[in-house]
Amino acid sequence: MKKVIGGIMLVGSLVACQDNETTGDKDFTGNETVYALTAGSEYDVDGTVTLKEKTDGSTVVIVALSGTEGSAEHPVHIHLGDISAPGADVYALLNPVVGSVGTSETTLTKVADESAITYQQLVALDACMKVHLAATGESKDIILAGGNIGSAVTKASSSGRVAFGVCKSE
Repeated sequence: MKKVIGGIMLVGSLVACQDNETTGDKDFTGNETVYALTAGSEYDVDGTVTLKEKTDGSTVVIVALSGTEGSAEHPVHIHLGDISAPGADVYALLNPVVGSVGTSETTLTKVADESAITYQQLVALDACMKVHLAATGESKDIILAGGNIGSAVTKASSSGRVAFGVCKSE
């Protein structure tokens, strides 16, 4: 009898573990898009940006870079248009990438002008993402990594060479 009760307890705990493992995903729809970020300067930094749709329509934006280090925080912006367009306004500000871990995570519900944006709108947007070396000073114009996102991806250069436009300075 003790073996049967022990077996039931073991099965019960396995089911409980499985339920706990999936509870973190209940906030997400399963829609996810990943874009490549390439080096934008002499710094050897590249990575990905992952857009994950939440059940409320918002987007979790995860930037993961390799080649960053130290305590520096690298600003992350979404700009409208192709990555090569100079002087593009900031469309959305994201949490900075911390150099020592190389990642940033932002739940994006609104853009810079405070209008709402959904995952579906974001993945359809003609836009790009840029990660800057610094927030201020001369280093703010240095792009560590970047890439087109949304519908701008289909406009990528057929030559394989990516040109990075300098962002609009405030």
